[in-house]
Amino acid sequence: MNGDLVQIESHRRAGDSMPRLVTTLALAGLLSGLAIVGAFEATRPRIAANQARALRAAVFEVVPGAAKLQRLAWRDGRLQAAAGDAGAEPSIYAGYGEDGRFLGYAITGEGAGYQDVIALLYGFDPARRRVVGMRVLESRETPGLGDRIYKDEGFVGAFRDLAVEPEIELVTGGDATAANQVDGLTGATISSRAVVRIVNDANAEWLARLFPPGSEPPLAEEEKP
Repeated sequence: MNGDLVQIESHRRAGDSMPRLVTTLALAGLLSGLAIVGAFEATRPRIAANQARALRAAVFEVVPGAAKLQRLAWRDGRLQAAAGDAGAEPSIYAGYGEDGRFLGYAITGEGAGYQDVIALLYGFDPARRRVVGMRVLESRETPGLGDRIYKDEGFVGAFRDLAVEPEIELVTGGDATAANQVDGLTGATISSRAVVRIVNDANAEWLARLFPPGSEPPLAEEEKP
């Protein structure tokens, strides 16, 4: 009898403690979530500023000779100069020399790679219809294999003078001979093919929107690296 009473009392206490345990866990989860959100909100402006600086530096890298840039936004069915860093509106960048002379565009693109999304920026010379530089901005491709899309100088260098017509092609076995061909990376074919696809997709989206060669907008807002 006494044993039964002890068990009943033990179960009762356990039952009474469950709501307190659930409440404690819920409170702890809430506080942890608030701390994470607070940390994210506190660091978001700094992260955004760092990303903007990295993007500007990449523009000067992929447009040879560029020392100044101007953002161009697609608004109301046309491309026009825009102030500040890119927001929700589709944007590209125009690169200019120290003398303000237009040198080329820097176009962003992204798409699925082998592991995750690949984001990149490439330079385009509209007068010659050539890609003149490429920089991978974000990638989580496999170290030692897929990361060669930005570490392999031969692959990156292929985008420094690359015809876009007909569309860029990826070939294997070192057989790239045409002006629009890129050699795929052995062991990283999917990643290298993804880069080519991203550039082709961005070309399909943007090239028809660009100003006719010679009628590019003058530099309205100067930004230096």
